[in-house]
Amino acid sequence: MRKRVGVGLLGLAAVACALVTPSHAGVWTGVATRISDGDTLWVRPDDGGAPRRVRLQGIDAPEQCQSGGTAARAALARQVQGQRLVVQVLRRDDWGRALVRITVNGRDLGADLVRQGHAWSDGWRHHPGPYAVEEAQARVARRGVFAQAAERPRDFRRRHGPCERRDGGA
Repeated sequence: MRKRVGVGLLGLAAVACALVTPSHAGVWTGVATRISDGDTLWVRPDDGGAPRRVRLQGIDAPEQCQSGGTAARAALARQVQGQRLVVQVLRRDDWGRALVRITVNGRDLGADLVRQGHAWSDGWRHHPGPYAVEEAQARVARRGVFAQAAERPRDFRRRHGPCERRDGGA
């Protein structure tokens, strides 16, 4: 009996969480309200509430103060402007941001940005990341940041710190 009660309580807790925070997890739709940089944007959920800051999982776009940063931000803005976005929350990062996969008209936004040369496939250690094929295509075609030797954003941040610190908090 105790086991059934425990399972029942867990089930109720899951339902309660889903009812209280439907746009914080799972899949939801919305529109972009602000673009922070080439891989981070604010999306207002269709079901109401304030816009939520989300970061595209699997890509790393140049920092705003880094070569290619302005172009990456503009590319992201062009692709989401006026579009209905399908946001799939995959997990949260150490800063509490939702790491997401976004599709626009059935297309994977992260894959498109990497293919166009506006971001790297965000690999770790010996794993090339989810968009390694798209990155290879952009490199061969010498698109965007791959047109010349470019520093990966994580290496740039390690050497220079975040742009906000360099720009006095901008």
